[in-house]
Amino acid sequence: MTVPETAIAADGLDLHQALFRRLMRAARGGLNEVFVGQMLASWMAGRGVLPARMGLDEARFREMIDWHFPGLSGAGEIREGEAVDGRFEELDDVRGLLLQHRAQRSRSEIWVADIVAVGCMGSDHLWSDLGLFSRADLSALMALNFPTLAAANDRNMKWKRFIYKQLCEAEGMRACRAPSCEVCADYRDCFMPAEAER
Repeated sequence: MTVPETAIAADGLDLHQALFRRLMRAARGGLNEVFVGQMLASWMAGRGVLPARMGLDEARFREMIDWHFPGLSGAGEIREGEAVDGRFEELDDVRGLLLQHRAQRSRSEIWVADIVAVGCMGSDHLWSDLGLFSRADLSALMALNFPTLAAANDRNMKWKRFIYKQLCEAEGMRACRAPSCEVCADYRDCFMPAEAER
């Protein structure tokens, strides 16, 4: 179901908020429901950059919905969109990096890794491209699903840059143009103070 961003739900909430509340009412109660619910509500409302089925194939998308939101009615109305473009050669690399660091607590981490990898293909901040409500939510999602990777981001680097920096370092390439981050001209673009997370 494709809907305009300005649509108002019957209870006075904007459609995005109404979708999120509907998802939370149907949630199983697992660790990832809030984050998957935010991304799914945003995707259903046409926000963010996630493509058809949030980048998952149809079977995995339905499995994710059924796992997280077993009480969700009207799942057949969930909107479609463009498929993931085959030009994204680094998609598997990003997904592989995330899965190396998964918490191993739930199969939900695999779906989240797929979705985050697809979100990394967008051009805005990763939290926004994913449809999360804030950068703090992205940091919490990363800590929950990929704790060792999240712990390595101890300088609060923006997530998309941090992920690609990890990939470059794994390949033996230097991501920064300066020998140390503190003297790099792009320091302010990469790092954010904790109070600026929203």
